[in-house]
Amino acid sequence: MSTVGLDCRFASALAGLGTFTRNLVHELTARDDDWSYVLFVKSEHEEWIQKLSHTKNLAIREAPFTHYSFQEQTEFPNIIQDAECDLFHSPHFNVPLFCPVPFTSTVHDLILHRFPNEAAFAKRMAYRFVMRNALKKSKHVFAVSESTKAEIRSYYGSRIEAKTTVTYPGVSDVFQPQSEVIQEEVKVRYRLEKPFLLYIGNCKQHKNVGMLIDAFIQAQLPGIELVLVAGGIECAAFGKRKNIRFMQSVPLEDLPALYSASLGCVTATLMEGFCLPLIEAMACKTAVVATNTGPIPEVCAEHALLVEPSVTGIAEGIRMLVLDQSIRSSEKLTAANRWAQRFSWKVTAAQTASVFKSILEPEGHK
Repeated sequence: MSTVGLDCRFASALAGLGTFTRNLVHELTARDDDWSYVLFVKSEHEEWIQKLSHTKNLAIREAPFTHYSFQEQTEFPNIIQDAECDLFHSPHFNVPLFCPVPFTSTVHDLILHRFPNEAAFAKRMAYRFVMRNALKKSKHVFAVSESTKAEIRSYYGSRIEAKTTVTYPGVSDVFQPQSEVIQEEVKVRYRLEKPFLLYIGNCKQHKNVGMLIDAFIQAQLPGIELVLVAGGIECAAFGKRKNIRFMQSVPLEDLPALYSASLGCVTATLMEGFCLPLIEAMACKTAVVATNTGPIPEVCAEHALLVEPSVTGIAEGIRMLVLDQSIRSSEKLTAANRWAQRFSWKVTAAQTASVFKSILEPEGHK
């Protein structure tokens, strides 16, 4: 029986790559494929591991190496080789430069190519070098949207694009419309006394949070609050403003109620790989206002109010969301909810496993 190694060192992170890794690994290991898995984790005591559908063909190996570290390059390859993997999969592009076995990798976005944020020049060059190496050597590449696949072609050429498959992320089953009782409970817990618009994300450069705040102010909606569930040092730059609140460290179990209780989910983002919060909002029957950039038209289709990434455009979208109740009609929110259901982690896992099978069992060599 073949063995597939999965890099799960990001899995303990609460959002982003952590969410992607945990859900993908859960569905992959629940399948009955003709190979076993080895999960490479920072610690075998991580809570998420206990929730896996453990099978007889699943092993855990510790690889306590920080991403982009010297040890990752020098020690991790030995652990991969000792695990006798026939294929190594990274739910990220960060694969050791001298990976000892064939591997596949994942590109979520190429945001740092355009928005370096505070990254030093040396770090940006290392990022590009590692990504180029992974894409060139990968047996296959996964991209989380057609938009990301197009970005790969733009920066790395058609040969890389030709071995790239789009596998959309899924939306977790926890994201469902919540009852009025649960909504009231979460509003009391977070002291949400006014009707509010909700932003979920961070405050990095490409998220364009400053423009979102300016647009909210320009929209002039007295009695309405903008709530930003966002953390990181970048958020501190915005200070305190009337009717604008930042909340950090909101647990996953409270997010569906926050989506459901809000007037709508808003973003001013300039670039994304996928933008999962928008689909999570739709799954909770929550209206969405988003910029018409990157993958967002692809991800949301006609089920979101898409606007130009300008203060005026976003402000007008916010005003329409709040003042035009037809945008939040039951019919439209139900249609958006149905659209969100097409993004399934089971489908993501099935598409991923299909690629594994093509590599492990090529035609004529079964």
